[in-house]
Amino acid sequence: MAHNVMSNGRDSSAAMLDVQDITTFYGNIQALKGISLHVDQGEIVTLIGSNGAGKTTTLQTISGLLRPRTGTITLGGKLISDKPAHVVAGLGVAQAPEGRRIFNRMTVMENLELGAYSHGKPDPNDLARVFSLFPRLEERKTQIAGTMSGGEQQMLAIGRALMARPSVLLLDEPSLGLSPMLVDTIFQIIQDINAQGTTVLLVEQNALKALAVANRGYVIQTGQIVLSGTGRELLGNDMVRKAYLGED
Repeated sequence: MAHNVMSNGRDSSAAMLDVQDITTFYGNIQALKGISLHVDQGEIVTLIGSNGAGKTTTLQTISGLLRPRTGTITLGGKLISDKPAHVVAGLGVAQAPEGRRIFNRMTVMENLELGAYSHGKPDPNDLARVFSLFPRLEERKTQIAGTMSGGEQQMLAIGRALMARPSVLLLDEPSLGLSPMLVDTIFQIIQDINAQGTTVLLVEQNALKALAVANRGYVIQTGQIVLSGTGRELLGNDMVRKAYLGED
């Protein structure tokens, strides 16, 4: 059954990504109030919650864009919560941000090459992997990114993150604004990426889809984790069904 919160006596040092009791502020406003979660190697873990609950803030704190005031974040046992974003990226955390944030005036290929900046120059094997996951990007590699459809831009945002060869891929609302058919495609690709060995932390409004592909999930409300469990446990939880799956 889903646990009301977390402490189940597990050894957090075994986690690929381990977030312990972080608090994050915007000025005087506290956005995260002691968040703890872990992502083990090879997992897809999802973080669900309503708008403003703290999902994006959690990802930005993990990726180093925001600095936690208290608490620790470790990657493979190494402390990263005191490091700036470019160092965290170089250590193996890549984020495909909400709203895609691609470089609109650059070509698809230039966007992908920028994703590999922490390695110097792009590895042809990494490019081949991205093009095998997203054949559309290969077809459009010389196209200006800002002229592509929303779905194609989302594929590019994920592809660009993969060019960094991350050990943990952070995905922030990958299905936002996409047609139902494209949503299915994106979630299938997330599973394919994971099957190839990349660990995924997924923030997603579409709780049904996210929990269906996730090994485990956390529910966040007003900056706190209120529930955790396997994807299946959370799909069967009454509170989750009412609040996030639109069921009475």
